[in-house]
Amino acid sequence: MPRFDWRAWLDRAVRLWRSSLQLRTVALTLVLSALAVTAVGGYILTSVRTNLFDQVRDQVVAEAGRGAVAAQEVFAQAEESGNVGDLELVQTDAFAAAARVVSLQPVLAMFRVPGQGGQASLIDQVFGTLNASDVPVSAELRTAVAESDPDVVNWQSVAIPGADGSSEPGIVAGALLRLPGNELYALYFAYDLGDTRETLDFVQTSLVLGGVALLLLIGAVAYLVVRLVVGPVRVAAEASEKLAAGELESRLPEGGDDELATLARSFNRMADSLQRQIRQLADLSRVQQRFVSDVSHELRTPLTTIRLAGDVLYDQRDQFPPATARTAELLHAQTQRFEALLADLLEMSRYDAGAVQLELEPTNLVRLAEDAVEAVAPLAAEKQTELRLVAPGGYFEAEVDARRIRRILLNLLGNAIDHGEGRPIDVHVDSDADAVAIAVRDHGIGMSPADLEHVFDRFWRADPSRQRTTGGTGLGLAISLEDATVHGGALEVWSEPGEGSCFRLTLPRRRGEALSGSPLDLPPVEDEEVAS
Repeated sequence: MPRFDWRAWLDRAVRLWRSSLQLRTVALTLVLSALAVTAVGGYILTSVRTNLFDQVRDQVVAEAGRGAVAAQEVFAQAEESGNVGDLELVQTDAFAAAARVVSLQPVLAMFRVPGQGGQASLIDQVFGTLNASDVPVSAELRTAVAESDPDVVNWQSVAIPGADGSSEPGIVAGALLRLPGNELYALYFAYDLGDTRETLDFVQTSLVLGGVALLLLIGAVAYLVVRLVVGPVRVAAEASEKLAAGELESRLPEGGDDELATLARSFNRMADSLQRQIRQLADLSRVQQRFVSDVSHELRTPLTTIRLAGDVLYDQRDQFPPATARTAELLHAQTQRFEALLADLLEMSRYDAGAVQLELEPTNLVRLAEDAVEAVAPLAAEKQTELRLVAPGGYFEAEVDARRIRRILLNLLGNAIDHGEGRPIDVHVDSDADAVAIAVRDHGIGMSPADLEHVFDRFWRADPSRQRTTGGTGLGLAISLEDATVHGGALEVWSEPGEGSCFRLTLPRRRGEALSGSPLDLPPVEDEEVAS
């Protein structure tokens, strides 16, 4: 037999509770209503029980008082007439007289008050269905009756034994009788309150059944009301999801003049406005993308001609005067930079148009990092910058577009050389079973928190007045971020003024997998040997 998974059941219940406004509303309504019904029902039941008991007690005490007076009169008449020879017969008459003046049919008992000397005139006697030993008269009640005046009735709540061995709630009331010869006896009235208990049980059952029925009715009403309110809200939420997914034609049904109808009309007006603005922005974006693409393509032909002519002049610069030779060198350098700018603009236009296609293949990122380091080694030598590769080992192969990842590394290394102040640059490569990470860490000037917010913006530079060795276009980091994103990866940055900067590229080892973390810290923890 499969074992019950209570954790899974609890998780499903928690998800259902969090996701269903209707369930929470109905449940809270029922809980609060149950508390209110319980409080009101408990108060009503307590009040009924108290009032009913007080009423029965007062009646019992009153009847016990009348019965005691009637019995005392019988004994007094017998003493006055001198007919005291057979006190047992007088006792029977006293029982009968007391029973005639009461209406609740109690069990009557006469017990001699203890502590009196001499021989008892009568034995303890019971008039009713109980034996003398079964009459529930406690020592406290006997003492209270013995110490009271004859016209005072004392009472006590007790349990009356039944014929089947069970017990019923009851009241025993007692009063003092004075027999001929000034002998004291106590007359007790034992009342069975079983009928009263049945009445209370009926009231309690009625309150419980009524409370349950009321809760069911409240739950049904709450469910219907919540459906009327939550239904349109759910429809609005679904329409919002469709709008967020790009279904701009999604609208809410309109009808009536209430608040929900007003919400539907306002939502539809908002959706119409958003649709117009999104279409305008989309049209404008297409125009801009087309303009950039067209301009880039149109500039290629004259640029090619300029570059060919510039190459000819650059190759013959030794034959020119120094000023002309310098002009040829500047023309050659700026022509190359112009070509790089056009290439980056075309690449950004492809990303904006969503026309980027990846050529994925298993690639060893350590080898890719080594190639990138070798490619920028001459530039690093000019700046007297040491490049250090740190690759401790692991799962280094990943499904990536090697050309785009190499472009990211070259851009990060070029920026590190530009801003590294000639200090060593560390390239860390590490991986785990799910992801591969490459971090480029320099120890140069660093960036402020305000600069970090714009580091991936297009055409943005931390210090526009700073001369760049690599002659960048201002689009390198923006393209690198797009390259990382299209792989399902992340390109992150850390920097502190005077401490340098670190860019970390994290890629999933397999296409389509989500990243749950990175194998490298940001910035990576440096070994003592590397830091020295």
